[in-house]
Order: sequence, then structure tokens, then C-alpha cells
Amino acid sequence: MNGIIILDKSKGMSSNYACRLVGKKIGEKKVGHLGTLDPLAEGVLPITLGKCTKLFDYYLKKNKTYIANFTFGKETSTLDSEGEILEESNIIPSYDDLLKILPSFKGEQEQLPPKYSAKKINGVRAYDLARLNIEFDLTPKCITIYNIELINQVSIDTFSFKIECSSGTYIRSIARDIAYKLNTFAFMSYLQRTKCGEFSIENAIKIDDVGIDNVISLDEIFKNVKSINLCNQHDLELFYNSGRFKVLDLSSNGDKAILRYNEKIISFGILDNGYFINKIRFI
Repeated sequence: MNGIIILDKSKGMSSNYACRLVGKKIGEKKVGHLGTLDPLAEGVLPITLGKCTKLFDYYLKKNKTYIANFTFGKETSTLDSEGEILEESNIIPSYDDLLKILPSFKGEQEQLPPKYSAKKINGVRAYDLARLNIEFDLTPKCITIYNIELINQVSIDTFSFKIECSSGTYIRSIARDIAYKLNTFAFMSYLQRTKCGEFSIENAIKIDDVGIDNVISLDEIFKNVKSINLCNQHDLELFYNSGRFKVLDLSSNGDKAILRYNEKIISFGILDNGYFINKIRFI
């Protein structure tokens, strides 16, 4: 079975466990996802089935949208509500304080990942080193925050934000960095991913509702991708033998495309110098 299910992952569930549950419900052994969502977080987790698991490399670097709550006055070891409190401050910013500094967080920037993250240090996950109290340094990475809005004040020390950002952005690090700019501390106390690439929370379903009828077909997944049709059996055999097909379209170099035969999608690939180059064969 080839397709995608847009799961609304519940808090407390790991992304890998969510994949196993979906696979069991659907009856598909090959299951993956298009970007990890931490157990603490909830929201959109696109689950891939069958050969769509190979889409990871092509759909991973998609923009994400989150609703996040930041609680000020404390910093934890994990930068979220599950960590040990390391620092405390009596300084709690006001609504206006936050409005003034938020514009400075928009745009391309260097961000330091949390110590408790999946980043690898000499082949070892950072969170494994942190749990063993081993000292190490992380390298800042380039991320982009396209928009960050203050939604409301949840309580005396907690504020809610909407954040649109590039793939690889750590929302926990944004909480830390906003607090530092205001001479205080903060941690992320709630996180919901409302959009992952083209997949949004409005179309997501809870794990209890997952079934075969919820599988998004290849036609729907690739509805906005350039489509190329093979005209006859000879063209099909040429493609199967070489893994490429001449399209004489130099204007779309590097674009994603799909190849069809008899109205069925048989391949996903990339256009390169007048050729369709196969990346994933479905048939």
C-alpha cells in the first residue's frame, strides 16, 4: 500500500510508536514519517506507507507551523516542562515587552540546538551524552523564522505564540533565546505542530480513527507536481531499462515530477537536463 496518513499525534506518544500503531491498523509493514515530533508535542505527523517511506529525503525540508507556550522565570535542562530546573529569575516579561522584541527573531539566523536533542556528536546523540552528564559543545545551525506572533497571555508567567519556521528549527531554543534577550529564563511548556509542509491539522486524524479510508493516494499527494505521460509500451520499457525518460524540458531543471502510464503513477523523480530521472518506482 502506497500513500500517506496525516496523523494528529497525541502528547506522550513517540513518532516511531505512532508509526507502529498506524502500520498495525492499516496492515502495512513498511511505515515511516516525514519529520519527528517529540513525545511532549502533539499535532501533525505525516505517516508514510509502502514505497512512500522513500519520500523522506524529498519532503523532510519543508516549512513547519507551531503553536507554542513559553513559561518565563525558569530554565530547565531540556528546555521543556520535563527537564530539571537549572535557573530561576523573578523577571517575567509583559505582553508589551514581548511585542517589542519579537520582530528581531524573524529571518535567517544561527540557532544553538538544545543539549537534549537528536544532534550527533562524534556519532552519539546529544541527549545520550547529556543524560550521562558528559560535557560537549554543539554547533549553531542556520534556520529561518518566517513569522512569529504573540497570540495571548495564558497565565501570569506563560504566553502563547504562533511560529512559522524552516525545517530543523528548535522551538525550545526560541523560548530560551527570547528569554535571554529579556534578561530572564524560559522553557517550552506546550507545543502543537499545526502544519508540516502542505499537510495541516485541519486534515489530520487521531490514532483511534485511522483506517484504510484515511490513506491519501499517490494522485492526491502529487496533485501539485508536474506530470509526464508515457505514450506507449515502448516508452515504458525504455524507462524501466534505463531509469530515465527524455522530456526535452530544460526550463524545469531540478523540479520534482511524476511519470504516468495508462493514467497510473509509476514513478516519482527529478527533471535534469531534459530527462526525467527516477527516484522512487511505484510500479
